[in-house]
Amino acid sequence: MSTPLSLAFDPVPAPDASAEAAVQSALTQNPRGLSFGRLAGIGAWVAGRQGEAPPRPLGTVRVVVFAASHGIAQRGVSAFTPDASAVQAQEIQSGAAPVCALARNAGASVRLIDVNVDAPSGPIDVDDAMSPDEFERAAQLGKSAADHEIDSGSDLIVLGDLGVGNTTVAAAVMGTFTFTEPAVAVGRGSGINDEVWKTKVAAVRDAMFRVRDQREDVLEVLRRISAPDFVALTAFIAQCAVRRTPVLIDGAYTAVAAYTAERLAPGTKEWLLAGQLSPEPCHMVCLQALDLTPVAALDMSTGQATGGAATLPLVKAAVDLVRDEMRAQASQQADNQAASGDPVL
Repeated sequence: MSTPLSLAFDPVPAPDASAEAAVQSALTQNPRGLSFGRLAGIGAWVAGRQGEAPPRPLGTVRVVVFAASHGIAQRGVSAFTPDASAVQAQEIQSGAAPVCALARNAGASVRLIDVNVDAPSGPIDVDDAMSPDEFERAAQLGKSAADHEIDSGSDLIVLGDLGVGNTTVAAAVMGTFTFTEPAVAVGRGSGINDEVWKTKVAAVRDAMFRVRDQREDVLEVLRRISAPDFVALTAFIAQCAVRRTPVLIDGAYTAVAAYTAERLAPGTKEWLLAGQLSPEPCHMVCLQALDLTPVAALDMSTGQATGGAATLPLVKAAVDLVRDEMRAQASQQADNQAASGDPVL
């Protein structure tokens, strides 16, 4: 008899609707506020998650990247060879990776979490991704990592992933949960050609077939055809929502993990902001299911949280813009009251 899986979360609290509404109301009172477009909405969204109107500046932002090696990469489903996962992880550690440059530009720090870079997960087309014990360890890692970042004072977390073959995993999980055909769920990932794409579709098809009778058992599907880092990401996202900490997600892998987190901890999606839209079909499907509109459509497939880090300056700018406008309105209102002789409350 297999060991029962567990991954439970406390109830996810709702954001502060009154703070969000206060910002939206203030910005519709004059033409300048109306002219801010989607930046106004982003600023109001942050205010609702902070419970403050106007929102406070995003002072401490952390980019967190979960790194892993996937056994399915041995099938040749990527333009990168399997050993590229370790190489890219080392680039992040040394500060030379693309996400490091973007994080520096945005005033954020980067943390790499090595889930299983040196121990590839099972090839999901023919074998389980992980054992029950490995599943439990990955889930606890994700929760603990979230608690650590939140306890360290992060105002916003930009979340990313690293691992050759991860879009294959994402397509298999998303296809299973949404009854999407493999050929529709699978994209070009790292920029693969037609022949590699066919190999990738076959791998996703075989993985989905292996769990055809477990579609309603979310945890068992994850154990069998996701990966330890995917489980950790899912737990991380849900725990951040439980603890009222907003998360800016990046590409397809984090989007599918966010979709899964919402299934396990309803209300999680209210704490998520989508950084960018990549070309992966499963990315768009998950963002639509979560009712998230990406900050930008950058078509980036770099991974490593690069899409989220690239849009972070816009998110910060939106908060600062909204904050300054609301403070200017308050100052003008005070001046008008003083000039009229009315008491300033």
